[in-house]
Amino acid sequence: MNSRTKARLRALEVLFEAEQRNDDVLDTLVRRRAHTSAQISTYSEQIVRGVFEHDEEIREYIETYSQGWTLDRMPAVDRTILRLGAWELLFNDEVPDAVAISEAAGLARTLSTDDSPKFVNGLLDRLRQVKPTLLA
Repeated sequence: MNSRTKARLRALEVLFEAEQRNDDVLDTLVRRRAHTSAQISTYSEQIVRGVFEHDEEIREYIETYSQGWTLDRMPAVDRTILRLGAWELLFNDEVPDAVAISEAAGLARTLSTDDSPKFVNGLLDRLRQVKPTLLA
């Protein structure tokens, strides 16, 4: 597993924990950094802060393009993966779109249901297609 993939996994853990505990994301990040042996890299922190800063927009985009799936209806891990993937896709120009989508689908393949990778891939690809209009 390369360092960026590990960073995504650590960021996913922070985002997921914060949502499950109904806790502030940045407080969870600080707590994780202080009390865990798993390293929270600079890129993990960049992802967490990016998702936090753009969370309202990201959630709106996911809701709009998920075709019949509200965020509340999605498995919690899929929802978190989609938020992370959408941030990389839409707000991080350092990561090619195809890589952001592939990495998110890979997380879904490892951590979620059999149907999740296809769902995550399809939804993020749809966001990729409409990206120019979303960020105009």
